[in-house]
Amino acid sequence: MPRFFQLRVLLRQQSVTLGLIAFITAVFIVQCFTGDSLTLRFTAVPHEIVSAWGEIRSGNFSKAAAEEMFTLFSATLLHGDFSHLSGNMIFLWIFAAIASELLGARWLIPIFVFTGICGSICHVALNADSPIPCLGASGAVMGFEGLYLAMVVRWRLPDPHVWPMASPVAPGRLAFLGVLGLILDFNGYIGGEMGVAYSAHLGGFIGGLFLGSFIVPMPRVALPR
Repeated sequence: MPRFFQLRVLLRQQSVTLGLIAFITAVFIVQCFTGDSLTLRFTAVPHEIVSAWGEIRSGNFSKAAAEEMFTLFSATLLHGDFSHLSGNMIFLWIFAAIASELLGARWLIPIFVFTGICGSICHVALNADSPIPCLGASGAVMGFEGLYLAMVVRWRLPDPHVWPMASPVAPGRLAFLGVLGLILDFNGYIGGEMGVAYSAHLGGFIGGLFLGSFIVPMPRVALPR
């Protein structure tokens, strides 16, 4: 009974987090059945977005340009394969679950959308001429990591305990995981490794840092430094 009760509490407290993961997984399943038609339509292609933005700035607003700008967000819901999806969802679960416990579930979707778009914008800005599509939730995942790092620096946070971790983890150690990921991303970007949108990771992380530094309120369970 205690374990069943704990599971019920988990499902209730993390319903938005689990719902987001379930939705992204459902989108991936649809991708698998529709082939490239859905994926190519909603991925973010830097040079096409730059072109659409140029049209909008010149006053030539059109449905096609608006749809192209929408891919800055829609690309965050798509994934290339199962390993891409599973890797992102594991880290999304860890850091989004912590954000939900600290800030409340109502913050999750705005954080995901904002940091995901930040990641896409950064990728487009640093690869403006690229015709290669970008997709994946990793920008938003890094956003949650950046958010948590900023909150650890601002406040004294309790040790998070995310199922199925056996015991709570010190906030500093978990924040270091996000910093380590950013360092590895930077090395990959400088090294010119292909196939990973490192600039999207950077943009999402910066977006999360901004939210954690200036926007989100101090959690009730936190203490000022």
